[in-house]
Amino acid sequence: MSTSPRPTISISDDQIQFFRENGYLAIDEITTAEELDRMRIAYDEIFAQQAGREEGMEFDLAGTDEDDTIASLPQILNPKKYADALNNTLYEANALAISIQLLGEDTTQRGCHAIFKPARFGAPTPWHQDEAYWDPSGNYLSLSVWMPLQEATLDNGCMQFIPGSHKKEILNHHHINNNPKIHGLEVDDGQADLSKAVACPLPPGGATFHYSRTLHYTSPNTSDIPRRAFILGFGIPQPLREHPRDLYWQKETNTYAAQKRETSKKNT
Repeated sequence: MSTSPRPTISISDDQIQFFRENGYLAIDEITTAEELDRMRIAYDEIFAQQAGREEGMEFDLAGTDEDDTIASLPQILNPKKYADALNNTLYEANALAISIQLLGEDTTQRGCHAIFKPARFGAPTPWHQDEAYWDPSGNYLSLSVWMPLQEATLDNGCMQFIPGSHKKEILNHHHINNNPKIHGLEVDDGQADLSKAVACPLPPGGATFHYSRTLHYTSPNTSDIPRRAFILGFGIPQPLREHPRDLYWQKETNTYAAQKRETSKKNT
């Protein structure tokens, strides 16, 4: 078994302060071009194979996900399970090192996922907070690291953030098109001032960091190349809430992928 590389970068005190004030941070480089090339090959292979689909781990984030339809925003949960080249990377080592700087010494990795926007028709990822998807009984001190495997632009779907939105509670969300068969969530109209959005274009192998309550969005992919993003989660364990939040939209969820994951659990 290969060991993880040692981290090669760190961030400044000014960058840490910016993150805590605004809820996000962008950096231009978190891995090497050589590693990125290896990861891109493996990434494209698992999406071409629809790895994990039978287990409910691959699905269309923006559509109803029938087997005979073309996905406009395919996602794979825990892609490291399906591709060795995505494990023990410099990206992961640097992401953890910076996350420790941002959150604290007890920070550990907490999951990963990959989102693919097909060229010319990849759907937007609507404005949302990550915690809107999470267990309502939990408290969280968490962040996500989002790395594009090619240049990320306004045309293909770079990350956009609402500065300071991490200081809000979880806002009301609904399923895309108000359809509980669609996995993706969107913040309700009027919940946030979207005119304050800041876009973060990145070179290949750059990265953004954002808190789990920071409102964020990516636009449709209108470019001629696919937009590939590999996301790592990090956090510090927190005590459970005395009273769970009422994330009522979660109770409405009725996706094919959720049904497959439930069946997979029963069969193991």
